[in-house]
Amino acid sequence: MSFIRTLQGDICPEQLGFTYAHEHIVCRPPYWLEKGEDDLLLDDQQKSERDVFDFKRHGGKAIVDATAVDYGRDVQAVKQIADQTGVYIIGTAGFNKSFLWQARLPDRLKLIIGDYSTFEEWIDQSSINALTEFVVREVEEGLEGTPYKGGQVKFGTGYNSITPLEEKTIRAVARAHHETKAPIHSHTEMGTMALEQIEILRSENVEPSYVSFGHMDRNPDPYYHEQIAKTGAYLCFDGIGKIKYAPESTRIDLILQLVQKGYEDQILISGDTARKSYYKHYGHGLGLAYIISKWVPRFIDEAERRGFDGETLVKKFFVANPARCFAFKK
Repeated sequence: MSFIRTLQGDICPEQLGFTYAHEHIVCRPPYWLEKGEDDLLLDDQQKSERDVFDFKRHGGKAIVDATAVDYGRDVQAVKQIADQTGVYIIGTAGFNKSFLWQARLPDRLKLIIGDYSTFEEWIDQSSINALTEFVVREVEEGLEGTPYKGGQVKFGTGYNSITPLEEKTIRAVARAHHETKAPIHSHTEMGTMALEQIEILRSENVEPSYVSFGHMDRNPDPYYHEQIAKTGAYLCFDGIGKIKYAPESTRIDLILQLVQKGYEDQILISGDTARKSYYKHYGHGLGLAYIISKWVPRFIDEAERRGFDGETLVKKFFVANPARCFAFKK
């Protein structure tokens, strides 16, 4: 029997509904806080909540909050938003990428993790098994000492590289996956290193079909996407609305090329809305409603012009595929 673990508790996969696969809702990343990058601090619970309500008003049911421990989670605030809006929110255990680990470890985390000066020192001085135990606790007991449990485990790597400490966290997350059966999410910087990550996961006996790879549209390479899809992994196109990286026509074409090759059951969609300027109620940006209200109708139109059933594909990308991808399979 499978289930999906949300901040509100465990639910049946059929309950999940229309889902964004990778977002950030309330977070104050220590690295960006130290750099004074205010745009990267989602630090107003009420403004974030208004955007989640916008998503709900257009038919949205669930959001995966991909904010790991090193990205300044506010678990209590996100849980309150889930309760206020009625939108299911999946929390994330695990880690992000290594440059973020240069930041000082916040005092609140020292009470949970130990008296290390930085995230990097913690990861460097801990064994893989100790890091695994931390991730398992976050899935089985609660995120950062709260009673609200993580619904996926995450790791990340940098641009065209995997550092020794990043490999260490990949192995810790892989082992936590085996112990908890939690689904895995990968941060790939600029969409790179997914195949190399898969090699490490396979050395830990992890099946790629349990993994979703983020930021695939940041590397608009159809051949590369096909190689990842062949492993059975999920590909997350989570840069919707970010025209500075590529027009929507490029993303839609990449997605439809995968559909044409038979991989429509492995595609996830989201916006990775991690800046004030992307949110409507912070910076007058496109907001969390953009994908469901504007992008989906465009995708359906473009898909049908090319002979595909756009409505069916949308149901797969936002309902059926997330219900499978984010399920714990006992």
